[in-house]
Amino acid sequence: MSWEREPLFTKSKLFFEKANEEEKDSPFFGLWCAMGLELLTRSALAHVSPTLLADPDVSHQNLLHALNLGSTKSKRKSLITMQVLSLCQTLITDFNEAHFKIASAIINQRNEELHSGAAAFEEYPTQQWIAGFYKCCKILSEFQGESLNSLFGDEIQTEAEVILAEIEEEVIGKTKSLIAAHKKVFENKPKETQDELKELAQKNGDKLSTRGHHRVDCPACSNIGTVIGETYGKDHFENKEDHIIIKSSILPTKFTCIACELKLNGYSSLKAADIANHYTRKTTYSPEEYYDMINPDDYDAITERYNEFAEPQYDEFNNE
Repeated sequence: MSWEREPLFTKSKLFFEKANEEEKDSPFFGLWCAMGLELLTRSALAHVSPTLLADPDVSHQNLLHALNLGSTKSKRKSLITMQVLSLCQTLITDFNEAHFKIASAIINQRNEELHSGAAAFEEYPTQQWIAGFYKCCKILSEFQGESLNSLFGDEIQTEAEVILAEIEEEVIGKTKSLIAAHKKVFENKPKETQDELKELAQKNGDKLSTRGHHRVDCPACSNIGTVIGETYGKDHFENKEDHIIIKSSILPTKFTCIACELKLNGYSSLKAADIANHYTRKTTYSPEEYYDMINPDDYDAITERYNEFAEPQYDEFNNE
């Protein structure tokens, strides 16, 4: 069993070649694509380190195998696919929750096809998943220094890019239409109402900014709206004299404006609205909070509170 990136990537290419020998509406096309996609997710993790593919065990035998130090008497066990996808979401900036769900759905169809009597891919038409599939493949291949061309070849790369471009244009069109509609509704409100909503949006933005949201100008009404998203990459720590700051990088995926009631979901929509800049969320902890310690100044109060609960138990015990 190999957990190295190159063999995994090469095998995923082989499965995709088998897929493209089938008709696009054939269930075998979906089945081969799903198996190739799983291997592509694993090769992406192996690009970081093959050790990420080792299923954790108490004796670290799987980890030792990933380091080529394992015993021949013990069998390797790979990380399950859902954990692989979860790690991809954690480690690959562009592989967000939407891509996690797309990849999960395709691979789950593979499981149903192989482990049940259902005709899973006959009930899951290609048009429902092919665009998301190509997007996942593009993200996963580029993360490991590859491309759609090195993964599929010229002909399929062209097909994939056409489909992705159409989806991109569709998202951009819908987003801009949504923005224009909310802009028109807001501008038709009385000036007094607009001013009240502007003040309300400002206060709401100030409040939410202390809860992990990020303030941005609304693309429809220009008032304060907020974005929130998913963490990615490593957290950065700053140890100060009396507090600890954790900085997390955020990929924005949701936008809300209470002034004009515009709501956008998904990174692609936020990108189309030009409000998809990544941002950093700072969280401050006291040393006691971060390390789950008891502040000496609070010791007497904690002891008193503990005794309130403890003493009745001792009295009941003594009365027996």
